[in-house]
Amino acid sequence: MSVAIILILALTSLIPINAKVDGAGKICDELSRRTLSTRPHSVSITDFGAVGDGRTLNTLAFQNAVFYLMSFADKGGAQLYVPPGRWLTGSFSLTNHLTLFLENGAVIVASQDPSHWEVEDSLPSYGRGLDLPGKRYKSLINANMLHDVVVTGDNGTIDGQGLVWWDRFTSHSLKYNRPHLIEFILSENVIVSNLTFLNAPAYTIHSIYSSHVYIHKILAHSSPESPYTIGIVPDSSDNVCIQNSTINVGYDAISLKSGWDEYGIAYSRPTENVHIRNVNLRGASGSCISFGSEMSGGISDVLVDNAFMHNSLTGIALRTTKGRGGYIKEIDISNIDMSRIGTAIVANGSFGSHPDDKYDANALPLVSHIRLNKIFGENIGVAGKLVGIKESPFTSVALSNVSLSMNSGSSISWQCSYVHGSSESVIPEPCPELKRDDDDDDAYGRAAV
Repeated sequence: MSVAIILILALTSLIPINAKVDGAGKICDELSRRTLSTRPHSVSITDFGAVGDGRTLNTLAFQNAVFYLMSFADKGGAQLYVPPGRWLTGSFSLTNHLTLFLENGAVIVASQDPSHWEVEDSLPSYGRGLDLPGKRYKSLINANMLHDVVVTGDNGTIDGQGLVWWDRFTSHSLKYNRPHLIEFILSENVIVSNLTFLNAPAYTIHSIYSSHVYIHKILAHSSPESPYTIGIVPDSSDNVCIQNSTINVGYDAISLKSGWDEYGIAYSRPTENVHIRNVNLRGASGSCISFGSEMSGGISDVLVDNAFMHNSLTGIALRTTKGRGGYIKEIDISNIDMSRIGTAIVANGSFGSHPDDKYDANALPLVSHIRLNKIFGENIGVAGKLVGIKESPFTSVALSNVSLSMNSGSSISWQCSYVHGSSESVIPEPCPELKRDDDDDDAYGRAAV
């Protein structure tokens, strides 16, 4: 049937892929600057025999629809429209210059049958799977080596039905590594917006080896008990904006990564130029925002501005360990409100495992030039645990205008070792390692870098 072409925020109006974005603070402004446009061609998933009854498997319909729309990639692109209904499917892939649009009331429902999910090799910057060695299930929705892809809607929903995957993970009965809901690999100029994501088997949105990724106005939710579920993961990606979104998941709400030990070092693609603003975050058994621990390709030039963090084990976490190599540097975090957080700020130099025994124990990570300003919290268990590496202390950690109200059970405010920094207007009073003179700390940081 004929489907009205829906006005969308066309990704083709993004800045050119080779344009220079001057600083992380401008990325969201650059990526959100676009004009209303339309894809010149549009079809409905029902045109390919899909049935939205929540029982009929529609994988072939999605695959056939995308294959058909490939022919419009050089004709201005096309839209695949998903009307109201429950559209059960296994994994499928997108194509260039495509908009996947979910109408209000439309729910793409992930099959719980593993045979409906394709299987592929592990990612080169990881060398093996995170859950277990070997292959992995492809994500529900995949974009591999694509340009100009939009996944959006009028608050439609993508439901990963993750409970079966969580049970397999905890019972050690997985055959392959768990899938994600959406994954962009080696892709450029992508948007995810105006959607609700439920119950991801593992990650909700995974951007890896990709550039110019714009994620806004999304809700991602999974049970607080869901094991190691993560909301948004910029991974070896650059020029990323995450804004105006709510993320409530089992482990980390937003986690920046860049590869694992010798595999990430060899792949050598950092995550850089990332702007995160106006977000509401809960990472029940993990962190609201984390860096690492898989960060062997490096993480730098990240700005986090205006976030509400609540009901989480940790607020802000920087994680690494010997053998990782890489770096976490030039991180600015400001205007943060916290409530009911176990530990507000964590920097851990001995966190996480290794993929195998081939890593170089002498590959020491660098953590430097971390700036936290205007951090306010109530009902906090511990203000901070900052424990660096003896052979590679964390340097130039600067705290300013930090006020944390501790809960009644708190006995220790700060724990610090192998960390050097400065502080100004910090309550409760920080540890001595964070009271160095600014000039001394800058000199130490420059020498370490």
